[in-house]
Amino acid sequence: MAQKTILVVDDEKRIVEIIEAYLKKEGYRVLVAYDGREALRVARQLAPDLIILDLMLPEVSGWDVCRALRAESNVPIIMLTARDEDTDMIVGLELGADDYVTKPFNPKILVSRVRAVLRRTEITERKERIDLAGLSIDLERHEVRRDGRVLELTPTEFDLLRVLAESPGRVYSRAQLLDLVQGVAWEGYERSIDSHIKNLRKKVEPDPDRPQYVLTVRGIGYKLGEGTSV
Repeated sequence: MAQKTILVVDDEKRIVEIIEAYLKKEGYRVLVAYDGREALRVARQLAPDLIILDLMLPEVSGWDVCRALRAESNVPIIMLTARDEDTDMIVGLELGADDYVTKPFNPKILVSRVRAVLRRTEITERKERIDLAGLSIDLERHEVRRDGRVLELTPTEFDLLRVLAESPGRVYSRAQLLDLVQGVAWEGYERSIDSHIKNLRKKVEPDPDRPQYVLTVRGIGYKLGEGTSV
């Protein structure tokens, strides 16, 4: 596999140094930025494969950096913050972050999260394409089209749709989806899957308020709508 490039963004230099050391030990190329403005510049110029992004940044906040990048890129983003409130996690995920790590953290756990997120962006070999009614999921190109138009999905959104589409009609609990999409490195918050589903529906559903692809099964989780498979 080609060497992956990780952008680490945090205004605490000691934290950046620790993360950089652990990532380099695992063979990753590391770029660094210490404020939001610099993060945007580096991300746009050097196109990293993944970004570790602190929320509390000078110049431009991590939330605003994530929002700006999501408007122009599907680069995987792991948010890093000292806050541990569920609302902060939900806001970050709804902006399009793929994962969330709370300080203080074990650097080895962070590296495992990086590996898990990057692994999900690699080519899925089980099938080349899944066709639904009006929706096409190209697993080799990591691309989704609705009625011929390419949809801009984050890696997590893509994998959620892929998992559901591979077994139309099967009901998955939130915990099952977290395990299948995020992997064993995920430590956490089952309801966070709802934020990813909400974002996914905005992109794939003709009418997100009346979903026909990603359906809620009350009290359990989610499934792909019956009758969408072709």
